[in-house]
Amino acid sequence: MEFSSKLLQNAVNEMSQLPGIGKRTALRLVLHLLRQPPTQTEYLVNALRELRTEIKFCKKCHSISDIEICEICSNPNRKNTVICVVEDIRDVMAIEATSQYRGLYHVLGGKISPLDGIGPQDLTIQSLLDKVKSGDVQELIFALSATMEGDTTNFYIYKQLEGTAVKISTIARGIGVNDELEYADEVTLGRSIINRVPFENALKNS
Repeated sequence: MEFSSKLLQNAVNEMSQLPGIGKRTALRLVLHLLRQPPTQTEYLVNALRELRTEIKFCKKCHSISDIEICEICSNPNRKNTVICVVEDIRDVMAIEATSQYRGLYHVLGGKISPLDGIGPQDLTIQSLLDKVKSGDVQELIFALSATMEGDTTNFYIYKQLEGTAVKISTIARGIGVNDELEYADEVTLGRSIINRVPFENALKNS
């Protein structure tokens, strides 16, 4: 792709680093920004700068937050004995949209994937184990995507908690194999939470 301007080329190159954005889409977005009033671009730049400098991760669940303890964890109406284990904040948002779950969350920050060099030590698994072993948690709900990496992560955590009294369940497989949680419709996802099954049953059926 030939550019008449180095500034334009640099902007397109940076924009195309975003996931799912190719060079042509990046060019379209950059040209769109150029057609907007300068203040609009400044709003975008400032929002991104504030995101990078001021964003926090909840000290309890590791979800993205504006404050040290997120609104879900600090909500007295949430059931703090039940924890739903998810990959990232997109899954928290998807489950919250169903209005079917009133427990807390634990955001792992990814899934175990040896091919990508991601091991248990790269995720927030240890803090989850510590939380469960503290004795306050009665149930863990695995809500990772139905992929090989998701199943590997579920099984690893399950094995680490063998011998504890905590109940371990997984969302019902209304979510198709290899489907990402965030793309499931709200009704299907809500039913999967409500109709969750013991994790041991999921192991037998896999």
